Amino acid sequence: MRVLVTGATGFIGSAVVPELLAAGHTVAGLVRSERAASVVAAAGAEPCFGTLEDLDSLRRAADTVDGVIHTAFIHDFATYTESVQIDRRAVEAMGDALAGSDRPLVAASGSAGPALGRVVTEEDAAVPGTPGALRAPSEEAALALAGRGVRASVVRLPPSVHGRGDHGLIPVLIGCAVGKGVSAYLGDGANRWPAVHRYDAARLFRLALEKAPAGARLHGVDEEGVPFRVIAEALGKGLGLPVASVDPADAHGHFGWLGVLAGMDAPASSDRTRTLLGWRPEQAGLLADLADGHYFAR
Repeated sequence: MRVLVTGATGFIGSAVVPELLAAGHTVAGLVRSERAASVVAAAGAEPCFGTLEDLDSLRRAADTVDGVIHTAFIHDFATYTESVQIDRRAVEAMGDALAGSDRPLVAASGSAGPALGRVVTEEDAAVPGTPGALRAPSEEAALALAGRGVRASVVRLPPSVHGRGDHGLIPVLIGCAVGKGVSAYLGDGANRWPAVHRYDAARLFRLALEKAPAGARLHGVDEEGVPFRVIAEALGKGLGLPVASVDPADAHGHFGWLGVLAGMDAPASSDRTRTLLGWRPEQAGLLADLADGHYFAR
């Protein structure tokens, strides 16, 4: 297939591109700048200029390919709601170009979130009022395309998609620990974060492109739930800092905007995804990745 990858130079997209190329696909990588274009070209893909806000560019790009993998997202937590709406409109625009063709569109989404009182599965919709529900408009827009003749699916990613080059939540926690002089967790730290390595996530995106049925929710989860206290201890060890509990009432005071996520208990299963697509994570788990030391190199 000729595949459009949005976010082709991002942390996840830059792993998806070589995964696709190695499987014999050709790739058009959506880029916003000449610098990004050179990175995409060096990886063996064709640069395709456009932005999530320029819907016409997205429609034109999607119209020239056999399928789309959408990993781009504007990670501005100060305007997160608007970022989600931009993302929703981008999904709908690419879907317009694919409608009626049975071509695949695979969109990245977030895990369904906590508050279910059990491990979240692929069958669960996002829980209103939880962090996972923030990405619901984009997920719903993608899955709605299944009714328009698009083989649309979503890959829900956990709070920690880890690996070399990570600039997500683990580096934010590291920055907080360094700034505060302590690696902290809330309460007893028993709340759990699911996790996956970026290379395993990239392989799931490729498998979804190739064979996920229309309307599928997929979970890119290797580890169902790593206790947050254990993550804090690994960060403390890597940074040479003490580890301590923080009163949950002071979550925002200590962690800032990450306070809600730091206390989130959101275990998630990928059993159905593994059975459906034959996906088997092979890379290091989160704690092994932290023990490797690259997160703490300065």
